[in-house]
Amino acid sequence: MNVRWFHRLEEGLIAFLLAAMTLVTFAQVIARYMFNYSFVWALELSIFLFAGLIFLGLAYGVRVNAHIGVDALIKILPKKIAYVVGIIACLLCLGYTVIVFYGAWIYVDKMYMIGILAQDIPIPQWVPRLVLPIGFAMLFIRFAEVLFHMLHGHRSQLLGDEAEEALKHLHDDDHPDNQQERK
Repeated sequence: MNVRWFHRLEEGLIAFLLAAMTLVTFAQVIARYMFNYSFVWALELSIFLFAGLIFLGLAYGVRVNAHIGVDALIKILPKKIAYVVGIIACLLCLGYTVIVFYGAWIYVDKMYMIGILAQDIPIPQWVPRLVLPIGFAMLFIRFAEVLFHMLHGHRSQLLGDEAEEALKHLHDDDHPDNQQERK
């Protein structure tokens, strides 16, 4: 199954949120310090964009093994036991995402029923808060992918191994082709 379109959509959305947040903040700074003017809505919009960046970035971090973890115990366990502990940890992560998704959905639904508008932007409060259940749904998908890869032997652990990655990049730097590019 080809899911590159989903990866690109996720990356594009995160890049858009980051660019939009940066642009809004930059425009606010320029307006305030050069023209002595302030956009009333800029802070609230930046907060909404940043929240989107955080909750969508959680899933992206799982996909690219960017989350840090304490794996000292896992490294001293025998491989089979470490594998089982990794599966259990992944199942716990899936359970956590389901619980938070459910709570976020209830929260967004209550915001929808109440019908409160955002403070400075004329949109309902529930609209920007949709990023909570969407982000945790995406996080569930990413942990399900990790579990699938672990069960099929394509991946040996839940989190990435920072030391292994650093050594791999060190060896990449030592490759003769890469040394010639630097010259």
